[in-house]
Amino acid sequence: MAHFAKLDENNVVIGIDVVGNADCQLNGVEDEATGIAFLTNLTGYSNWKQTSYNTHEGKYYNSDGSLADDQTKAFRGNYAGIGSIYDEINDIFIHPKPYPSWTLNTSTAMWEAPVPRPEDDLKYVWDEDNQQWVGG
Repeated sequence: MAHFAKLDENNVVIGIDVVGNADCQLNGVEDEATGIAFLTNLTGYSNWKQTSYNTHEGKYYNSDGSLADDQTKAFRGNYAGIGSIYDEINDIFIHPKPYPSWTLNTSTAMWEAPVPRPEDDLKYVWDEDNQQWVGG
């Protein structure tokens, strides 16, 4: 089974579809183009990208939530969700940019604040006007 993100004309994810193994394999191997062809034939819509249900922040996780030993399975940064954006240049799915000052870390496919969040168990929110974390 494979997951495919349906993209609008701006590469924003507008849906997720699941394709069975028999419909997304070529010669017994999962193949993105075969899955896209299946979905295009089924729906008449052709703007799809495969996404990995087990990939988050650039890392691949086992079905039990533990970090996988084999990180070659990490695929396109993050599992796509409705409203996520497919970044064609970096071939990753990213969430919408939360604040103008944040920058994209293409290794993790995540937005990062210009100042690291404090590493404790307290709750913080980003104050964009003052460029700092507040709360705690």
